[in-house]
Parts: sequence; structure tokens; C-alpha cells
Amino acid sequence: MSDTFSQEHNHAAHSDDIWILKLYVAGQSPKSIAAFRNLKQICERHLKGKYQIKIIDLIKNPTLAKGDQILAVPTLIRQLPEPVKKIIGDLSNEEKVLVGLDIQPLTQEAADA
Repeated sequence: MSDTFSQEHNHAAHSDDIWILKLYVAGQSPKSIAAFRNLKQICERHLKGKYQIKIIDLIKNPTLAKGDQILAVPTLIRQLPEPVKKIIGDLSNEEKVLVGLDIQPLTQEAADA
């Protein structure tokens, strides 16, 4: 994968409240690239310093789809904090992603701090 789409992106400051997210993709398709870009923006906006994104390319490792029961790509799995949650799609609807992952959106005051 290219530099913008590397295997792991670790932006976690402390290990106690890290969000571990796995994004299953199929190569560098437009949907896969969009999903990664959208996820990164959402994480930087709402989980800054508290997230780790693992990219799993099912073209390179198709057997990894079975473990998390991946039926479509891109699929995002919230591994931690529990419970595990799953979202399918390019993650372009930020509100749906926040609700699906149970992320509390930052208030404008917190975002400016």
C-alpha cells in the first residue's frame, strides 16, 4: 500500500482509553481510499490522540475476513472499547459513523481548546 494508506496508524497517547479500529478494504479502490480518508478525519476530529487504525487489505490477506465475519468492504470494526461494533461502507456520513461507533461528538468549545 502507499504511504497514505499504510498498514497501521497509531495516534494513541495513552493505552487506557485507546480506540482500536480495524478497517477492512480491498486494495486501493476508490471506496477503500475514501473510507480510510473519512475515518481518519473523524478520528482526528473526535478521538484525537486516542485511536489506532489497523488497515486489513483482503486482497493481500483474504483469510483474515473470516475471523471478523467480513461480508463486504470497506468494513470498519471497533475492537476497543468493547462491545465490538461494525460499520459497512465508505464512512462518508459522519453522523452515522459517530452513532454506529458510539462516539460522543466534541462540542465546539472542546474542539477549539
